[in-house]
Order: sequence, then C-alpha cells, then structure tokens
Amino acid sequence: MASSVSSPLVFSVKRCHPEFVQPAKSTPREVKQLSDIDDQEGLRFQVPVIMFYQSNPLSMKGKEDPVKVIREALGKALVYYYPLAGRLIEGENRKLMVDCTGEGVLFTEADADTTLDSLGDAIQPMCPCFEELLYDVPGFGEILGSPLILIQVTRLRCGGFIFALRLNHTLSDAFGLSQFLNAVSDMTQGLSRPCLLPIWQRELLNARNPPRITCMHHEYEEVTSTKGTLLMAMDKNNLVHRSFFFGPKEKRTLKKRLPTSLGAYTTFEVLVACVWRCRTIAFAVDPDEVVRFSCIINLRGKQGFNLPPGYYGNAFVSPASITKAGMLCANPLEYAIMLVKKAKMQMSTEYMKSVADLMVTQGRPLFTKSGNYFISDNRHVGFGEVNFGWGKPVYGGIARALSNISFCTQFKNKKGEEGNVIPICLPPLVMESFEHELKRMTKKEERAR
Repeated sequence: MASSVSSPLVFSVKRCHPEFVQPAKSTPREVKQLSDIDDQEGLRFQVPVIMFYQSNPLSMKGKEDPVKVIREALGKALVYYYPLAGRLIEGENRKLMVDCTGEGVLFTEADADTTLDSLGDAIQPMCPCFEELLYDVPGFGEILGSPLILIQVTRLRCGGFIFALRLNHTLSDAFGLSQFLNAVSDMTQGLSRPCLLPIWQRELLNARNPPRITCMHHEYEEVTSTKGTLLMAMDKNNLVHRSFFFGPKEKRTLKKRLPTSLGAYTTFEVLVACVWRCRTIAFAVDPDEVVRFSCIINLRGKQGFNLPPGYYGNAFVSPASITKAGMLCANPLEYAIMLVKKAKMQMSTEYMKSVADLMVTQGRPLFTKSGNYFISDNRHVGFGEVNFGWGKPVYGGIARALSNISFCTQFKNKKGEEGNVIPICLPPLVMESFEHELKRMTKKEERAR
C-alpha cells in the first residue's frame, strides 16, 4: 500500500474568459422531470472529474488544438444530450426539473506552463492543483439556475492537455457522465451521431403510486442519539486529502488474513472493508457508537431493472450495514467483509422502489451523516477509456473524495503495477492514525487461523 503525498506544485495557468458552449443545432424547448432516484437532497452537489492526456503526434488529432476539437465536439454532442445544456428548476414540493433552455455548458480555455512529467504524483485522484485546472467561475456554482456542466481544457507545454469537468450530480451518475463523454469522443472522430444514443425516461425510476416503504434504509435514518465522535472531527476546512494504492502485493497480504471459512468474496469487498475498518479505528470512535457502511450499487445490467442502454440518469442505491464501532474495530477483517457483503445483498428491485417511495413520502431526506461512510465502485465506469483523438488518458476519473465519500478505481502506479486507488480525506491526526493502521494491515503478512 502506497499513499501519495504530492509536494506543492508551482506553475501558472492562463485562462481565457469562460464562454457558453450551446448545442450545435436547435433543440426542443421543454421541461423534463428528474426521477425520484435523481431527486435526492444528498445528490445536490457537484462531482469533479479529471483526465490527463499525453501529446500524441501520431494520433488522429495529434497536431490539432485539443481546445478547438473538444469545444466543437461538445456542441455536437449536446444536440443529443440537450437537457445538459439547460438549467435546473424546482416545481411543487421542491421537485427537480430541467428547463431545457439550450443556454449551454460553461467552457474555459487555458494554458499551463508545465508538463505531464512535471506533474508527477499529481496525476491521480486528489490532484493538489485541481483548483488551477478547473476554475470555479464565480456566480455559477449553485445547484439551481446554473450551468449543469463546467469544463476547462488546459494545454500543457509538452503538447499534452488536461480535461477537467464538474457535473451537477442530480443529472447523472458516473456511468451516465462517462456515456456523455464518450458521445463527445464520437463527435471528435467525425461521427454524425453518438454510437450509443441517450435515453431520458427518468420515469422508470420514479416512486410507485401509491408509494410504500417496504425495506429498512439505514442509510437515511435520522440519528437522534449519538456521541458525535465522527461529526465533531470532520471539519471540512481542516481535512488532509490523500490517495492509497493497492497493488498485487497489498491485495495478496490482505487476502492471506482471511480464513477459508469466509467463503466467496471479491477484491472490492476486501479493499473497502479494510479501508472502512482502518478509518473507524483511526477516529478512535466510542465503542458504543453506531457506524455505517453504505455501498453504492449501480442498477444497470442488473436483473429485474430493465434500464435501457443509453439511460444516463442516476441509477444506483446505497444500502447500508450498521454495527457498533467497538465490534468493527475489535473483530478481524472478515467481520467487516461480511458487513460489506450484507449491505450489497440488500439490493433488489424492491429495494430500489422502496428508496424512490421513501424520497417522496419523507421529504427527500439527506443520507445519514453521523458515522456513515460511502465507497463507490468506479473500476468499470470507463473514464479511462475516453479518447478525444489523442489516445486514452494517463489517468481519468473522479478528481477527489468528500469527507464521507470515497471511490475505488483502476490505477497504474509509477512501477507499471496495475491495481486500485482509493482516495480519502480526513483530519490531519486521524490521517496519521489511518495510514499507520493501513500499513500494518497491508505490510505484515499474517495467515488466518
């Protein structure tokens, strides 16, 4: 396990004035409702994505300007994804809808006096220079009435470039965004329309009539009795951002700790269980405090959901397992793995429908904050495959974790080892303890009994 602590980067970025990129052709002017899975209070935030591209003079677009190529392709893709060029509004009972105004997405052209080689360890999640690579344009950060996508394309001295984006999460999840970016990629290759046409049909994930909550939803529980250990420690202005790489050695070491009696498990289950357990230990949580693990599970391709190919809305649920902190910390790793598996096993068509029904009957509650930790499996989302004509990115994926949300994605380290990276943000002293515990788990090879 290697943690990435990037030294401060010093380079300057010159930006042009942000401009709106509108659909290249006239699009319908209409109002479209989001689904009840989209329309959650807990999704009213912006998701940052970053992609690093090398110079490639032998590629299709090698000698062209990436800013011009991507901007033109973006306008063409928005003809098909025209709701993304609109603005969010609220209807009755704060119901979210897209006013398809065609105003466009916000686009910034930039140049940086650095190279990909100079960026070094910054080419990964938790990039320390992200604010330079995606300018937070003043006045355009609100959930309602603002552009739904903000993009910056930054040319580098080496001929490479960085594509950074921010998406209003209520419109799409990671798979939906990846689908849109691949549509932009299709346009850069001269196609007249995307290979996979977008499907709106948000009514597929709406509440039933009448709605009825039929499942237990620990991820939305209102916690009234808590010692507040985790909440008090998570001051968003005092968090350290770091990424942790799990290569073949680390995975092998963790699996050697597991007894054969555990039965079948996945690498993802092992990694996220280990991170959750180490994080809880690092916080020194009161043993009687209830902690939660929410596993973000995508519905696409799952039996019984019948989501059509091309659906680009939010299509996931986040079932949670709960336990007392003392139990999680005192028991071996397999205990945490069993809880992760238990969370995943809750997912069903009935569970999804129950979530949608909960949203409309309970006023679209936030996810439980106290002691709740989310990890999203982004290993197969496809950001690392998006090719604008310069080849695949050196790294492509979500740019950073949040205080209680991490993600797991594919990553190749400097040694060329294939593995997974999980970014996390914690208070400074908690991060020290977390690193210590994670190193203990991944470097000392102990065989299970």
